[in-house]
Amino acid sequence: MRWAEEYARSLSAGDTVLLGGNMGAGKTVLAKGIARGLGIADEITSPTYAYINSYEDRLFHFDCYRVQNERQAVELGFEDYFSMGGVCLVEWSENIASLLPENCKRVTISGMGEGEREIEF
Repeated sequence: MRWAEEYARSLSAGDTVLLGGNMGAGKTVLAKGIARGLGIADEITSPTYAYINSYEDRLFHFDCYRVQNERQAVELGFEDYFSMGGVCLVEWSENIASLLPENCKRVTISGMGEGEREIEF
């Protein structure tokens, strides 16, 4: 959480961050820390069933795990969020690869054992 809060300070409006890691690796916890670092006090939840959660129109958290194809993502309006000037956090980005803006940042979380995580960025 602390690392994510610090990392948020390196982000600018319009940045897209691709969050990698297995299910349960801590991607939503990372999103909570980034939100806190951006000064967003809303409760951050996993967008698994909503596809996208929006927070104060400054943070957009995508979960593309259930996106069946890029056409579905276009129909859901995913592309619009990338140009809204907020920070976009995208889980399972490989499912919408051709829709992603250029110059995305990447953060990958790996479990290292009981409660330990390795973060690559």
